[in-house]
Amino acid sequence: MPGTVRSAVLQLRAARRAVRNGAGAGLRTRLGTPDERVVFVVGCPRSGTTFLARSLGSLDGFVDLGEVPPLKAAIPELAAADPADAAARVRSILDRTRRLGLVGPRRAVEQTPETVFVAAAAARAFPRAVLIHLVRDGRDVVCSLLERGWLSAGRRGRDDAGHGYGADARFWVEPGRDDAFRRAGDAGRAAWAWRRYVEAGLALGERAVEIRYEALAQDAEGVAARLAEALAVDPAPLAEAVRGAHAESIGRYRRDLTAEQLGEVEAEAGPLLARLGYR
Repeated sequence: MPGTVRSAVLQLRAARRAVRNGAGAGLRTRLGTPDERVVFVVGCPRSGTTFLARSLGSLDGFVDLGEVPPLKAAIPELAAADPADAAARVRSILDRTRRLGLVGPRRAVEQTPETVFVAAAAARAFPRAVLIHLVRDGRDVVCSLLERGWLSAGRRGRDDAGHGYGADARFWVEPGRDDAFRRAGDAGRAAWAWRRYVEAGLALGERAVEIRYEALAQDAEGVAARLAEALAVDPAPLAEAVRGAHAESIGRYRRDLTAEQLGEVEAEAGPLLARLGYR
C-alpha cells in the first residue's frame, strides 16, 4: 500500500476510534475548541497503559483516542528527527485525529506506548500536556510479552501501524546491537524492550508523572490522588475509574518464567530492575 494512502487509512481508523470512544457526547460538545491539555500515557507495552488510558478517557470531559496508528507508524522516523520537526509532526497528526474524531473541547488521552520515545517532542507540541509514565515490574511485563509473541523468533506479520513482529531489531535498539538483539532469546528480547521503554520514560524526569502498576492495582485511591493533582480533576471519580487493575498478575513471573528465562531477564535488565526496587 503506498505510503500516502496508508497514512490516510491509519488516520481514518484513529478518527473512527475517537468517535466511538466519545459516542455519548452531543454534537455541540464535539465541535468546540480543542483542549490543549492533552494527556499522554506512555510506558512499555503490557504495563497497564491501555487500562489507565481507558480509565481516564471514561471521565467527564475526557476522551480516549486509543493508540493512534498514524502517530505509532511515524515514531521510528520522529525519534531520529530534529526535535522541532518532530514536534510539528506530532502536533499535525493529533490535531487531525482530534478534528476528524469530533473530540471538540474534551481532553484527549493518547496511549501509544512508543510515544515515550518522542515524549519530549509531544510536550513541545502541546506545552500544557500531562505526561504519565506507567512502570511495571519488568519480569511480569516479560511474561505478558512472551504470551503475545510480538518479539518472538519466527513470528510473522505486522501490527496495525505496519511495524513487523519477530526478532528483528526495532528502532529503539542501541546502534550497533542489532545482531545481538536478533540472537537473544525471546525472554531476553522482551526484557530488552522493557529496559529501553522504561529508560526513555525515566529520562523525562519531573516532566512526567511516574505511576507504578503495582500501586495502581493495590492503592487506587492513593494513585488517583496523585493523578488528580496533576490533571486538576476531582479525585473521587478518578479513583472509581482506576479500580480494577489486576493485582493477581503482580509477581506472576515466579510461576510463569523458567530459571533460564529469568537468567535472560536478569542479564539484560537486572540493574534497572534493582534501581527501581524490583527485587
